Amino acid sequence: MYYKDPKYKIFYVFNIVFLLLLSILCLLPLVHIFAVSLSSQAPADANLVTFFPIGFTLESYEKTFSNPLFFTAFGISVSRTVVGTILGMLITMLVAYPLSKDPRDFRTRNVYVWFFLFVMIFNAGLVPTYVLIQNLGLIDSFWVLILPGLVNVFNIILMLNFFRNLPKELDEAAIMDGASDFSILFRIYVPISLPSIATLSLFTMVFHWNAWFDGMIFMNSQSNWPLQTLIQSIVVGQDFGNAGLSSEDIANLSDRTVKAAQIFIAMLPILAVYPFLQKFFVKGIVLGSVKE
Repeated sequence: MYYKDPKYKIFYVFNIVFLLLLSILCLLPLVHIFAVSLSSQAPADANLVTFFPIGFTLESYEKTFSNPLFFTAFGISVSRTVVGTILGMLITMLVAYPLSKDPRDFRTRNVYVWFFLFVMIFNAGLVPTYVLIQNLGLIDSFWVLILPGLVNVFNIILMLNFFRNLPKELDEAAIMDGASDFSILFRIYVPISLPSIATLSLFTMVFHWNAWFDGMIFMNSQSNWPLQTLIQSIVVGQDFGNAGLSSEDIANLSDRTVKAAQIFIAMLPILAVYPFLQKFFVKGIVLGSVKE
């Protein structure tokens, strides 16, 4: 009866149209960037390209693929995203599991929870962080891109709330069978927590893939830059040498098309991940945010 109500039908149609328009608005910038990357110099410089290429050419992609610095930065970003996501999720689960226990089972649980909340809200600042990284010998190191953000308190809170929603009978039955805490975590909690794990993995992947500031301040050599730092230097810093463009290339090829090509290529890997994790996204967030 509810689905036959005219008011519901009006709302349903309005909702579909609204979401469709919102989706189109989200896609249009991507289409525009792709069209600019395929356009020739004159229309791109004259800002005539909208959503279709004008003067179709692949020169910008040829220059991008012939730039060794771009592929080095791309590899660093891929490695950073993979390693950072795996280690970050492992740390998140190892921290969230004990914090999800009842204070009667883990007496200092609330102390640790408040400690993590405090460090999430307050930090030492950029200069002390840089001095610490320098004293640890991590400057120009691949691990400086991973270790400072390894413990994500926001992800830990979502994960521990998800764990707290799981039936306590699972723990009791496993303990009676002689299972250790590690066995309970990795054999029981992890398999039934895939929606939450997939959602937080997506958050972590996006964070690592889009990060550019740490590469700029902690890396002295451009060969150690992640991809987003390289693109920032090209788009904002106007350093066309990093884009693989010589003075002749700048005269014959629009820098806008090369920038658009590199931005579009940089978007593809993380966009390709979304369809595989999207079905877990809403469920993972809802189940991980109902307590605490």
